[in-house]
Amino acid sequence: MISSLRGTVLSASGGTAVIEVGGVGFAVQLTPDHVLSLRVGEEAFLHTSLIVREDALQLFGFADREQLEVFELLNGVSGVGPKSAIGVLSVLSPDEIAEAVSADDDAPFRKVSGIGPKTAKLIVLSLTGKIAVVRRPARATKAAAAPSSVSDSVLVALMGLGWPEKVAAEAVTEVVADTDEAQRDSVQTLLRLTLGRLGPAARR
Repeated sequence: MISSLRGTVLSASGGTAVIEVGGVGFAVQLTPDHVLSLRVGEEAFLHTSLIVREDALQLFGFADREQLEVFELLNGVSGVGPKSAIGVLSVLSPDEIAEAVSADDDAPFRKVSGIGPKTAKLIVLSLTGKIAVVRRPARATKAAAAPSSVSDSVLVALMGLGWPEKVAAEAVTEVVADTDEAQRDSVQTLLRLTLGRLGPAARR
């Protein structure tokens, strides 16, 4: 089992990144937002889940353990599978998934490509009583001034790049204060602007 990777980013585009570890390049499937947070030539750390099938080995990567645990819960739902599970996490944060399950609301899952009404209801039913275990507590940071799912996603991406949480949270807060609503609602835009404020080098 490959449970994590730390190495140099060789490429990152679409939903896949190649991470070189000890001279070996591992192709890892990620959410689009996670791919955007990676920089070619820089070091990255990923929590990973290896899916073994008769005809293929697939490696899926995540910025934090919370996303990994939610992915594995989703992958365990009948009819979902790893590609659909990563698809759900590409659209919904772990907190949003937990809130939907807690509210017995399958509508958010029906918005995910490839998830039909029956599967959406099955996800809610299957995750009831399980998702609260991996749900992240609310952050006591100023970054909460931005919409939580967007600012938290940016904060997680910055921490994955090596920035200390306090430094990253302060930068996100400053950028949120200087941007309009449209920019604050976009993970890609908010991440780009925050990285511009922090500078190119992560502090590990």
